[in-house]
Amino acid sequence: MITRHEVEDTGRLSRVLVANGVAYLSGLTARDRTQGVREQTADILAQIDHYLAVAETDKSKVLTCNVWLKDIRTYDEMNTAWLEWVDKQKPPARATVEARLLTNGRLVEIQLQALV
Repeated sequence: MITRHEVEDTGRLSRVLVANGVAYLSGLTARDRTQGVREQTADILAQIDHYLAVAETDKSKVLTCNVWLKDIRTYDEMNTAWLEWVDKQKPPARATVEARLLTNGRLVEIQLQALV
């Protein structure tokens, strides 16, 4: 069975999809794109907490995480927010790369999967 949560009005994507005991979150960007990398990352992680709760799971069950940065030189700023958020006893596998993100001030995008 597949359960879709918070499907966009356009039908383009589900913010969270749960299938076979795994929650798949769509790539998330900050709501306030006037902030720096650390603040955008913290905002995205707060959104992730919300979507994990929607899927009835939490950050201790995150399996893998992909982080895209507009500029890899901001890795330490992103990682500061990440380290404040992540369950240090149960950290996920993670990859962080530089990528051309959509315009409009997007500096970070995060996507992950977690067990439910």
